Amino acid sequence: MPSVVPSKRPKPAASRAVAALAVLGLTAVGVVGCSSSGSSPGASTDGSSASAAGGPSSTDTASNGSATTLEPLPTAVPADLQSYYSQQLSWHPCDSGFECATFKVPLDYAHPGAAGGGDLTLSAVRKQATGQGAPHLGSLLVNPGGPGGSAVDYAEYAALTYPAVVRAAYDIVGVDPRGVARSAPVQCLTDSQMDAYTQVNTTPTDQAGVDALVAADKSFAQACEKQSGKLLNHVSTVESARDMDVLRALLGDAKLHYVGKSYGTFLGATYAGLFPSKVGTMVLDGAMNPSLTAQQLNSQQAGGFEVAFNAFAADCVKRPSCPLGSGTVDQADQKLDAFFKSLNADPLPTGDPRRLNEALGMTGVISAMYDPAQWSDLRLALADAMNNGNGKELLALSDAYYERDTSGHYSNLMYANAAVNCLDLPPAATSPDQVRQQLPAYLKSSPQFGASLAWGGLTCAYWPVQATGSPHVVPAKGAAPILVVGTTRDPATPYAWAQGLAQQLDTGTLLTYDGDGHTAYARNPGGSPCIDEAVNLYLLQGKVPAKGTVCQ
Repeated sequence: MPSVVPSKRPKPAASRAVAALAVLGLTAVGVVGCSSSGSSPGASTDGSSASAAGGPSSTDTASNGSATTLEPLPTAVPADLQSYYSQQLSWHPCDSGFECATFKVPLDYAHPGAAGGGDLTLSAVRKQATGQGAPHLGSLLVNPGGPGGSAVDYAEYAALTYPAVVRAAYDIVGVDPRGVARSAPVQCLTDSQMDAYTQVNTTPTDQAGVDALVAADKSFAQACEKQSGKLLNHVSTVESARDMDVLRALLGDAKLHYVGKSYGTFLGATYAGLFPSKVGTMVLDGAMNPSLTAQQLNSQQAGGFEVAFNAFAADCVKRPSCPLGSGTVDQADQKLDAFFKSLNADPLPTGDPRRLNEALGMTGVISAMYDPAQWSDLRLALADAMNNGNGKELLALSDAYYERDTSGHYSNLMYANAAVNCLDLPPAATSPDQVRQQLPAYLKSSPQFGASLAWGGLTCAYWPVQATGSPHVVPAKGAAPILVVGTTRDPATPYAWAQGLAQQLDTGTLLTYDGDGHTAYARNPGGSPCIDEAVNLYLLQGKVPAKGTVCQ
């Protein structure tokens, strides 16, 4: 989510501006090793531990009992889109060693050009393959997730940190999706308004708190409508997937080669469903399950954060001076819960005009769940807050989550996130009463974070445009083999989602990382050589690992 590439991390859907899907999967971290047999990535072990515009059609079912099927688009480019597919990319030097270009896509694919409201200009970046004796395999598009994460920023990161054998063979390419960063960004609140929005209590216990939450969500939606207007109707994942096919053609590639993280897996799977014959190699890491409703996604993600926090707590209580004590994980959970409640009653000073309340404190804790390398930072931040009454470091973690820089400026991450999520799926809840009905299920998934994610489901209830998407399965019949990567204790995209996506893809293969953190491939620092070797072999030779492969 951030603009400083090396520091990027995936972000969750627990924030005030997030309605449903998992937020961002930028880099990651990892644990080394392979399966318990110590074998190579190919070893087999037990893996357990829309319409004319291109969208869901009728009749098939999936895990929510009513999901439709994403049907492919015609293979031939329609006449009214030929001008977009025949553009010439004009690459020019930008940054150090990178090339930049822009290209046009229709605002409305159903009515291209002036009839549909004109065109959008999308921004892309490329780092050419290093070569070094490797055959050139084309372009590798990368997307970090979100929705709302900058693929341009992530491509600049990937081009420096992805395994050398992959960078030797592929041009690394990123395009900011429509509505994101440099590509017609969705705009909503001013920075000061966003400061206020992030501090709204996300776990209201009385009517006044509920009223404040609803008012904040309505104001957010109204600001997005005022600032972004007709764009809000055209930032769906289906449309962004169609944009990727335009770019594939302009790059001169017969097939799309792709690595998507977190929400980027939803984008990649959507592409595969719409254009199965155009799939080359496709890695979907930290996978989402498109057959789930927004409420199912939110509730299950709450469970993912609970699992991740419990792993952090289990590690913390074994260490000297753990701010959560030296007892059991349950006792650590209780201590954190009491701390959050104290922040509502008495927010902590931070050295900033903003004080650390429960909303900001919880976001800071959640932010660190994405990356075990940040657990030490979280221990120090919690100790400073709980023992010294200083909320500065937890606030810094929260600011990193929201992409708020030191000058107080926010990127458009959270605005794009809400805009895409609210268009892709009907809201998780349509009223406070419905949230109250859902709360027991959320709290069962996560006593610690469930209430916040439940109330976060109201964001799309007041959105100014209706959802155009719905839950759907993606068989992508006829696609080349697709590699799905799932992490067993992933906080933002639970492992079960990767299992679900791999099962519904006609050519899907699941590769499992038995570990902590969000996403598994090309983690820096750390990482799993087993995962990297398996993914590299697939990207370079098209060979998927044996069924049931588990890396550690």
